[in-house]
Amino acid sequence: MLKVAPSLIRFWEKEFDILKPEKTDKGTRKYSQRDIQNLRLIYHLVKEKGYTLQGANEKLKHNPNVVDNAQLIDKLKRVKEFLVEIKKSIE
Repeated sequence: MLKVAPSLIRFWEKEFDILKPEKTDKGTRKYSQRDIQNLRLIYHLVKEKGYTLQGANEKLKHNPNVVDNAQLIDKLKRVKEFLVEIKKSIE
């Protein structure tokens, strides 16, 4: 979904307290919808906005609106992709 290496996601789990996927007895991670939203949020802050890991952590801890903003950005990206597909189909 995010097109990043699984090792990066595991690294982010260590760096961000908001990531807490369940693990099976064999250690396989099971990501909830909330975990996926948090991963998208971290991706947005670190990869798209250029925050350092420490900066992203601070932003998440001290600004609850970041979650709402990231969800809005994600929805807008999906709308944009949809509109681009429509445009391609009518050209």
